[in-house]
Amino acid sequence: MIAQDALDLVRGVLFEVLVIAGPVMLIAMVVGLLLGVLQTAMQIQDTTVAIVPRLMLIGFALVLLLPWMAQRLVDYSRDLILDIPAVVSGNGSP
Repeated sequence: MIAQDALDLVRGVLFEVLVIAGPVMLIAMVVGLLLGVLQTAMQIQDTTVAIVPRLMLIGFALVLLLPWMAQRLVDYSRDLILDIPAVVSGNGSP
């Protein structure tokens, strides 16, 4: 395994992490922003008003997206395991 192969593996892992976690993080960001604007407009200073809806929507998003997230992770793991012989033999990643 050469340094470039290791960098490619790390780059692939980071990309998969961003793709898998991205939708949930985006939902959390949008909901937090909307609730922050609403709290500012209504002059509500209670933190529970922001936390409870955000947690509920993140949980709902996880329930909806979990099958896709798990399948994506399984596919990536399978591809990574199948690439082990090529990487170890020095042929590089296919």
